Amino acid sequence: MPELPEMENYRQRLGQHIINVPITGVTVNREKSINLETEAFTQALVGARVVFVERRAKHILFHLHDGRRLLLHLMLGGLLFYGTEEERPDRNTQVEITFGDHILYFMGLRLGYLHLLSVKEAEAAMGKLGPETLDRRMTLERFTGMLKGRRGALKSLLVNQQFIAGIGNCYADEIAFEARLLPSALVQNLTQDSIARLYEAIRKVLTDATEIGGYMEMPFMNGDTVTGTYNDRCMVYDREGEPCLRGGGTVVKIELSGRKVFYCPDCQHEQ
Repeated sequence: MPELPEMENYRQRLGQHIINVPITGVTVNREKSINLETEAFTQALVGARVVFVERRAKHILFHLHDGRRLLLHLMLGGLLFYGTEEERPDRNTQVEITFGDHILYFMGLRLGYLHLLSVKEAEAAMGKLGPETLDRRMTLERFTGMLKGRRGALKSLLVNQQFIAGIGNCYADEIAFEARLLPSALVQNLTQDSIARLYEAIRKVLTDATEIGGYMEMPFMNGDTVTGTYNDRCMVYDREGEPCLRGGGTVVKIELSGRKVFYCPDCQHEQ
């Protein structure tokens, strides 16, 4: 599932190509991916312009010139591709938005969605999300305070979008590895040193992953050599049975609260 680094990468690339370019066409191949009737959705978008692209957690908000918002959540397996008709990806598309001679293809929206909302509706949709981990206001002191009274496994807390926004399965495991903590470590038992390591690990992993384009499986557009390059940098995620890149252990995979978890039992600990 695309997480904060993937969506931030998309936000940056979208901002380079579609700002103030009039929308000249809309194709909806799956009406369940949108929140309006196809004709109403199309009529509302044709002629509109995106004036700003915002990321919030795992969502992208396209700010339209008339004040409305297009809210995108890719959910599991969603992808974006921007190109000409000749560059059309060999995949099913649920929605296509045309900007002149280029098309923004939305793929994998069978679980995700693209909704046209008012400002108030968009704010309500984002209302329960927790703070952004890379926000400059997210200090160690604030982070420590957020952990007070929290209980349960570390991974379960990290992927809780109401606690911290933007982290999913992959980066929760990578963060735990960076902090030398087991994903199953109990939050209520973490020492102040453990909390400090965790705080720094969150910022480092998400920053590094964002800078090299996250782990998406295909480029955003032809010639894009950045998107997806973090896929080969994962230290533990999806590396079951492989040697730990930090020591002599072997990466294992378990299930924790219904989620797959990857970690090194040799160099990750309870505290």
